[in-house]
Amino acid sequence: MPDIDGATIRAAHQRIAPFIHETPVLTSGKLDQLTGAQCFFKCENFQKVGAFKARGAMNAVLQIDNVAGVATHSSGNHGQALAWAAQMRGMPATIVMPENAPQVKKDAVLGYGGKIVTCAPTLAAREAGLDEVVRATQATFVHPYNNELVIAGQATCAKELIAQVEDLDMLIPPVGGGGLLAGTALSAHFFGRGIQVYAGEPAGANDAWQSFHAGKLIPLQQAHTIADGLRTSMGSLTFPVMMNYVSDVLLVSEQEILSAWQLIMERLKIVIEPSCAVPFAAVRKHPEIFSGKRVGIILTGGNVDLNKLFV
Repeated sequence: MPDIDGATIRAAHQRIAPFIHETPVLTSGKLDQLTGAQCFFKCENFQKVGAFKARGAMNAVLQIDNVAGVATHSSGNHGQALAWAAQMRGMPATIVMPENAPQVKKDAVLGYGGKIVTCAPTLAAREAGLDEVVRATQATFVHPYNNELVIAGQATCAKELIAQVEDLDMLIPPVGGGGLLAGTALSAHFFGRGIQVYAGEPAGANDAWQSFHAGKLIPLQQAHTIADGLRTSMGSLTFPVMMNYVSDVLLVSEQEILSAWQLIMERLKIVIEPSCAVPFAAVRKHPEIFSGKRVGIILTGGNVDLNKLFV
């Protein structure tokens, strides 16, 4: 288990508050009607760098003093968040990115002054590329999710949501590596009153579901999902938090993700990534769990490559 308590999360929130947005919460009567639940959408697509990852990256970078800078591997949002946070401190950042990462996310990393090293789209290739970067530069590795400073930063999202919406019954983020899920579960535990936490996961990248039901960490071998932000394996720090504080991991199909993605953008009039639609798809799929409940849904980011939609 990571060494994170309520005081750690409060301190992280205070630390990063000057640099981030307190993002709004949106609702929709039509989406409530479709799910049978009262849904409260925490809009991290309006966050700095367009994703919740700004929280964890900034909390980490503010506690790192290394003139050689920071480095990580990322499919996009953590990479650009780390580049942004490093730029705010005048620190170099190198991001190892899979060659199939969305171009909009690569462009954002470069725009924040980060350097990109590309690799094959596998976890092994990411880690090998990262190891080489750290050896060459002596930069500090900031893991996208398996890092206590990052998890504490991500926890501030649910902490805000719990303060913004009274009497939440449930919280549901999507799960990839589990940094946001772990942070959400910890905030629910320390700041909520009986709030249950669920996770939404694509069936095509279901390592968290497998791990949860097996009671042991099962790495993701291959990912086949439009939800590019969720194509990563759970970590050694995030897994035990899930096992201790999460009620279940709920799988959704690609068609269910696409339908939920379209509904959210049509009804809330916002731009979100496909990964954001996963928890709403799970709420829609499981009325036996969520109907009649007040449900906080974390919309994780809005960095969509619009060229793929409109060209």
